Amino acid sequence: MALLSGTGPYFLGVDGGGTKTGFVLADEAGTIVASHQLGPSYYIQIGFDGLHELLAEGVGTVLAAVDASPEDVAYAFFGLPAYGEDSHAQAFLDVIPEAFLGHHRYRCGNDMICGWAGSLGGEDGINIVAGTGSIGYGERRGKSARGGGWGEIFSDEGSAHWVAVQGLNAFSRMGDGRLAKGPLYDVFMEAMELKVDLDICGAVFGREPPSRDKIAAMSQLVAKAVEAGDATARSIFERAGFELAAIVDAIRQQLDCPPDERMRVSYSGGMFRTGQLILDPFSRHLRALNPAYDIVEPLHAPGVGATLYAARLNRLALQPG
Repeated sequence: MALLSGTGPYFLGVDGGGTKTGFVLADEAGTIVASHQLGPSYYIQIGFDGLHELLAEGVGTVLAAVDASPEDVAYAFFGLPAYGEDSHAQAFLDVIPEAFLGHHRYRCGNDMICGWAGSLGGEDGINIVAGTGSIGYGERRGKSARGGGWGEIFSDEGSAHWVAVQGLNAFSRMGDGRLAKGPLYDVFMEAMELKVDLDICGAVFGREPPSRDKIAAMSQLVAKAVEAGDATARSIFERAGFELAAIVDAIRQQLDCPPDERMRVSYSGGMFRTGQLILDPFSRHLRALNPAYDIVEPLHAPGVGATLYAARLNRLALQPG
């Protein structure tokens, strides 16, 4: 947990995700006074009770760090994965924070907003998130739109989960001869300590259905295979870049942005920690779709973005220090 001294009232931001959840507390001057990180807040994976426990623990930890209480929170924003994608679940998600905050000075929304608010400082533009899952969100002249993020079974293209599944598929094809063996095969064999390649079925499925974050972590093996010179692995990242660019361009259309109008685009999520491996194909495909994109480095992390958005909901513009 990171800690700085500060005085309330505070703005609380929660950046949820399929692998980790960040809790950030900022004062009215925009100074980050406390932060904490816990595991996944994907309610489909951990359940409503698990989500309640995780959020209560994280909020309690950052408030305790500055000897504050929930009453000291001027406003909070909870960016939660899969929020807004199930009308029945949304009613439950919306009331969870009230139980430990004891007031209604908060709002829940999709975690895509955290990435956008952080990367672009809450200004017009589009942010693409490629973490465990993938999703994009943008705003232009008061209009907002999202793209992608339909879930890992039939969407989340370009995400860590998607890249890992493509890598596993390539491994299986290499294993039975449908695809010539390349370095990817050896990377998976060694990293997963497989005696024979079919052992990967037990390693992935085990006795329980594989968790979303466990599969997503295997994207690192695909990246390692690229470094080892595997052409199939590189083609997976090439397609990932294309898919992420397509999400951004779909959002641009929804925002009624004229073809020749400049549009800022930024990015967030663990996939972008691979650097140019994903940024190069993403940038190339995006500009092929429309040369009027300006790709900019993220200004702040999504957790900070959540505090910015919380302040905005309270009609205050923070300037993070």
